[in-house]
Amino acid sequence: MTTSRRILLIEGHPDASVERLNHALAEAYADGARAGGHEVRRIGLGALDFPVLKTAEAWHHGTLPPTLQPAQDGIAWAQHVVIFFPLWLGDMPALLKAFLEQVARPGFAVGPEGAKPFGHKPLSGRSARVVVTMGMPALAYRWYFRAHSVKSLERNILGFVGFAPIHETLVGSVENLGTAGVARWLSKLRKLGEKAA
Repeated sequence: MTTSRRILLIEGHPDASVERLNHALAEAYADGARAGGHEVRRIGLGALDFPVLKTAEAWHHGTLPPTLQPAQDGIAWAQHVVIFFPLWLGDMPALLKAFLEQVARPGFAVGPEGAKPFGHKPLSGRSARVVVTMGMPALAYRWYFRAHSVKSLERNILGFVGFAPIHETLVGSVENLGTAGVARWLSKLRKLGEKAA
């Protein structure tokens, strides 16, 4: 039997429309997690308004935008974080990157002195899953392109601040999934949610 966990879902698609596959996958994961007895919180970046960081000074000494305080609180609360996003131009959407830059402030995601590769990692003790949708086949992205942007997120952002283990789910050829293909992926995400995996 799986122990109850606190799970935060971050929907990184800039379009907040519920018709998006990313939203459906997050919904399926949340349904499975609740059925498995887990606590779930959700953040939809498409519905948030916040500025882009433009200077190191702002990152080190600026204040977190009020609209992102619930997100930072959610990350602090969570034992497991799942990030959903579409692959755009080979990487995460700019809005998700801007969000991560804002919330990963010194004193929260990195030590008060700033980012140090071998320093204290304040977000240790949390696991993560990255769920990425893309137009190309997932195998092509994983083997030909070496899943470079997902690996960068896992190693240089999530792992850097203490998340471990980090798993990934790559959903490829989304335009060709059809109803049956979408249903299979929704079922997979529900099962992952049940196990808080």
